[in-house]
Amino acid sequence: MTVRSDLKVLADAGQVRRTRGSVRLPMDARRESPLEETRLEHSAAKRRIGRAAAALIRDGETVFIDVGSTTTEVARALSPTLQGVTVVTNGLNIALELERLPGVRVIVTGGTLRPLQHSLVSPYALDVLRHIHADRLFLGCNGVHAEHGVTNANHEEAEIKRVMVAQSREIVVVADHSKLGKISRALIAPTDRVSTLISDRSGPAPPPELRRAIPELQLA
Repeated sequence: MTVRSDLKVLADAGQVRRTRGSVRLPMDARRESPLEETRLEHSAAKRRIGRAAAALIRDGETVFIDVGSTTTEVARALSPTLQGVTVVTNGLNIALELERLPGVRVIVTGGTLRPLQHSLVSPYALDVLRHIHADRLFLGCNGVHAEHGVTNANHEEAEIKRVMVAQSREIVVVADHSKLGKISRALIAPTDRVSTLISDRSGPAPPPELRRAIPELQLA
């Protein structure tokens, strides 16, 4: 009975998946969904996360904004009073969101279009990113796990994300509660490379080991 109750606690926290007669790590086996679908999932939480993340940007900074539904909310929440900010993105929809901001210069990486996420990947996108150093990266993902790091469902996009991580001084991961404790297919970065994780209060509390792995964890 004690083991069953312990497994229930772990499953509720998203740290394991229980099936009949077995327990396994929560590998994310879901198909990759179009951006228009994912933006509807936990939409209120993503807006709160976006506002909290956007508040970190200061005048004069250079930032990467990664592709994804939560990072799109970061772009939407940027203040119209910002001055001298350069945003580099491989998301076409994000670039269009930022057109309204007179104090923000937008650089689009170029590359091959992935219509599913309106994202640009190799070739060419990597070449642009390797010539830019950013103050911080706002990084989207499909999973954040204390041991297995930050992961993504698509290998082509994960390659772009890894270069953004390498070229950034600070890494801000934006992920709603459904992604905490989860593992997806492609590694982006270990948790010790993450400066800040911004999530939401709508679901279960973040796993304790994730709090220990990423001390700067904000719940919007």
